[in-house]
Amino acid sequence: MSLSSNISEKAALIWAIADKLTGVYKPHEYGEVILPLTVFRRFDCILADTKEAVLEKYNEVKNLPIHDVFLRRAAGREFYNTSKYTFEKLLDDPDNIEANFRDYLNGFSANVRDIIEKFKFDGHITTMANKGILYIVIKEFTSPKANLHPDVISNLEMGYIFEEIIRRFSEAHNEDAGQHYTPREVIRLMVNLLFYDDNDILSGNGVVKTVYDPACGTGGMLSVAEEYLHQLNASTKIMPFGQEINDQTFAICKADMLIKGNDANFIKDGNTLSDDQFEGQTFDYILSNPPFGREWKNEKNAVEAEAKRGFAGRFGPGLPAASDGQLLFMLTAISKMKEPSKGGSRIAIIHNGSPLFTGDAGSGPSEIRRYILENDLLEAIIALPNDIFYNTGIATYIWVLSNKKAGTKREGKVQLINANGLFEKRRKALGNKRNDIPESAIEEITSLYGDFRESEVSKIFNNEDFGYTKITVERPLCDENGEPILKKGKKQPDSALRDTENVPLTEDIQAYFEREVLPFAPDAWIDEKKSKVGYEIPFTRYFYKYEAPKPSDEIMQEILAIESELDGSLKEIFNV
Repeated sequence: MSLSSNISEKAALIWAIADKLTGVYKPHEYGEVILPLTVFRRFDCILADTKEAVLEKYNEVKNLPIHDVFLRRAAGREFYNTSKYTFEKLLDDPDNIEANFRDYLNGFSANVRDIIEKFKFDGHITTMANKGILYIVIKEFTSPKANLHPDVISNLEMGYIFEEIIRRFSEAHNEDAGQHYTPREVIRLMVNLLFYDDNDILSGNGVVKTVYDPACGTGGMLSVAEEYLHQLNASTKIMPFGQEINDQTFAICKADMLIKGNDANFIKDGNTLSDDQFEGQTFDYILSNPPFGREWKNEKNAVEAEAKRGFAGRFGPGLPAASDGQLLFMLTAISKMKEPSKGGSRIAIIHNGSPLFTGDAGSGPSEIRRYILENDLLEAIIALPNDIFYNTGIATYIWVLSNKKAGTKREGKVQLINANGLFEKRRKALGNKRNDIPESAIEEITSLYGDFRESEVSKIFNNEDFGYTKITVERPLCDENGEPILKKGKKQPDSALRDTENVPLTEDIQAYFEREVLPFAPDAWIDEKKSKVGYEIPFTRYFYKYEAPKPSDEIMQEILAIESELDGSLKEIFNV
């Protein structure tokens, strides 16, 4: 059985336990019970082998101030449970299942209790107990179909199962499944690009690297990065850091990190835009899929206050429109880059099309692009196929940024890769996800990026190719005789005739003006005080292919053929 089918089957079996909730809960509420119980059962299975050793040690050290250290050592994990109960033992006393289950949950170490609290599960215990289904549901989680022991389900598979259950829950809830996680093949591609040709991780022994995701969801990106790094070099250790606003997905991410033996304290909850939990910290790698088109009006006061700090905060280059916070996540990522003198950093972040071109010269988005390009931070942008995300079919792009371009072939350059056509159709759609990026396409895109060469789908530009100066062209205000009106000997501009031109940075402004404007308006001049530099990346324009229209006689033949068909149809209908 393949990995993916095994995961789907296991997730389906666990989700089927929701049948026991029918009548007490509505279908869209099932996940609020099944998800936490899946996490608790996973903890239960992991701790089963050392349960007796932990209980013995607890009786010895429970009154010591540092008992936590001893209990973690006895459990062989970064978490433990000191209750005498397990899922199986809870079934021995059906009459007291509610009190005993609470005792069991309270027996977990503080780091797990934090996860339990985020699930807001206590009310569900009361509801299930009052409705007489708590015993039945816990019994279902002790059946072979819910065996989540690490010998049966690996950590990697468990991460997938969590996400598959979330997807089912989101579909039942008719909510945005894609906000919680990113398709794994997209993450694989991002990680390929992020770690490409990094000699430190490929050859180093005992190297420790940090990776950060400012919108980490269930931790899928962090998990795939860690898994991939271990494939490249088992001796390299990665330390994952992340922040997540949604309590439920935060709880799953933190649980996943605990299960894998990572430091779960590096996963923080809260709103990244208004309450940065990693202020002043920097990381080796940053990757993220922040929400698209999500307004940041609720965070406006905090964001604007930080923007006033200039480059001492995250938002020095500018602020995007309040209707879309994508670029705030981009700026957050950039602010977390290590100085080049300390090894530098690389970023892979997903955006929709708007960060490429929204905003006029001098606007927040344009100033953010200007900062990125003038500081030579942008390595590449990859256009992904449509319909590969669960929650949207729109065009999406991976931006790859680095502050390690100096002295390399990428210095002063940006590579655009159009991978829009590199996909295969799914047999069955998952929400909006109708296409996959196959492994062969991941390799092809990685190769195009790594080779840094031009082709039909790869183009290389200089940073300044994306910049322009927006000039204001004035024409004179004239009197009724057509004579220019003067003030202190100066021609006065006619606002009704005012126009603007975008002059590429690669062109001389005066030469452009003399060639493109003066032949048509000899009395025009440039108001240099109003000139502004702007940047945009018109991605699709660079890959546009002209298709010649059909010859007119061919079109005429098609029209005549259609007319003939219609004529025959009308005769049949009206018997004429």
